[in-house]
Amino acid sequence: MKFQATDIATLLLKKISGQLTAAEAAALEEWKNASAANRREYEALLQLTVVKDELKRYRDAQAAGKRLTIPTEEVASITIPEDTQDTTSPPTRTPFLRRYWAAASILLLLGLGAYLFYRDSSRPQALTSDNKHLPKDILPGRDGAILTLADGRQVVLDSLGNGLIAMQSGSQVTLQDGQLAYDPTGSVSGEAAYNTMSTPKGRQFILQLPDGTRVWLNAASSIRYPTAFVGSERKVEILGEAYFEVAKNANMPFRVNVNNRVEVEVLGTSFNVNAYENEANISATLLEGSVKVAAFQGMPSDRPVTLKPGQQAQIMQVGQKARSGIKVINDADIDKVMAWKNGAFNFTDVSLKDVMKQLERWYDIEVIYESAAPNVELTGKMTRDVTLNELLKNLGDLGVHCKLEGRTVVVLP
Repeated sequence: MKFQATDIATLLLKKISGQLTAAEAAALEEWKNASAANRREYEALLQLTVVKDELKRYRDAQAAGKRLTIPTEEVASITIPEDTQDTTSPPTRTPFLRRYWAAASILLLLGLGAYLFYRDSSRPQALTSDNKHLPKDILPGRDGAILTLADGRQVVLDSLGNGLIAMQSGSQVTLQDGQLAYDPTGSVSGEAAYNTMSTPKGRQFILQLPDGTRVWLNAASSIRYPTAFVGSERKVEILGEAYFEVAKNANMPFRVNVNNRVEVEVLGTSFNVNAYENEANISATLLEGSVKVAAFQGMPSDRPVTLKPGQQAQIMQVGQKARSGIKVINDADIDKVMAWKNGAFNFTDVSLKDVMKQLERWYDIEVIYESAAPNVELTGKMTRDVTLNELLKNLGDLGVHCKLEGRTVVVLP
């Protein structure tokens, strides 16, 4: 289906104001998923917080039965087309809130429509990170995920409100304050049903499993898990990076299958697993309790190691297999390992290439090198809520110069 700019503006307006029908939501999803560019524009347009705040003022005031107070000259400057007037009443009796809503709607439509129409004619600037004038900024990642239910249906959790999301075998799935939880119903029928939560680049999310275990999922990661734990073990599968706080149950061990290459077994503990495909190692870092780590290639291989708090197990990745042997780091840098969960970057003794991998995942960007990557190691910490331009400025101060072209960061020699 081909959409005009004004069509998208109208749908986004209705989404922001909570008036989107199921058919319109499907149409908007179709447009958003048609290309990566559309997805980026969708996210950018939803960041028009000024108008969103005004619409929220309108809805809150309407719900409370109050009148909005805005300057008289502002009202006088707004012209409302005839088709937005209340045709069932004389114009002089049109409620003020209705007129304000119409005006806000028109302003938002004009803003969104113009943005969508002219965006392709605007060529992005390519400026170095230490220039005074930077191109359009890129916002940091935020909470959000995609939930794939057992029947294949997908639920985008980014913009949903609190409440019941679905009923799955043995659990009801609820969203509360940006966290997804599975509350056992006590009845499990048939085979176990599995859900998958995945975070795209630029997203992170918190999940509570049916046994009470809490999982923090970093960007570009996923976890597959049953909607109810039955039998003699609790088993989940992850890709990417996740931090676990496992609920204690000595009679039902908790096992994490990591990329089909490593298994982490626990009874009740807190640990972090980093298993991104483009990283050199799979690592499991223990904060509390005790875990057993085993590497396998189709079948278990190598002798498992049992970690103590503060230790880290590393398994080198080679292609699609784990190289023989598990290396144990006795004094792991817990602060650096847990920085992502605590809302920070920790670049202490991190190579530039590894820094850029983190930025690619968190800002949903691509990093390329104009020539060979500078052989430098960085140091320092920074919160993850800074915009990309702010971060590039800081890298420039450290001697790493980049230019931003759209959503591509070019690292200069």
